[in-house]
Amino acid sequence: MPYFEWTAELIIDRGAIDEDHLLLVNLVNSLHDAATEGLSPSTVMERMAELVFYTQDHLLREEDVMAAVGFPNLDSHKQGHIELMAHLHALQRDYNSGQATTALQLASLLRDWLSNHIREADGELRQFLQDSAPPAALAGSLSG
Repeated sequence: MPYFEWTAELIIDRGAIDEDHLLLVNLVNSLHDAATEGLSPSTVMERMAELVFYTQDHLLREEDVMAAVGFPNLDSHKQGHIELMAHLHALQRDYNSGQATTALQLASLLRDWLSNHIREADGELRQFLQDSAPPAALAGSLSG
């Protein structure tokens, strides 16, 4: 069983956001595997850097979608993203300075944060999109 399992309750748009979330789940699993299987510190650092970079990239894309569809809770959503990225960067710095346990902390933080954030905060976006746009318009707004 994977460390972080993709489930149907994590589905938001059946499109670009879900593709990002699924990739993030896979990257969390990859980092966790590297840290628990005793792979080299350079491999763990590479996987951590990829996960942090992709997380930031995804969050910006998600905010763009929210802005494009007029999501009313964008500001609070952005604040949560800022706080997450600050924590991820701190853990990444700690790992790069020799604190080996932070790779597992980062994987755990992202697994827990993403699981909760997708279900709750992104769930608000899913509900907003379902309530405010016909299916054809929704698909078009999320794929661009």
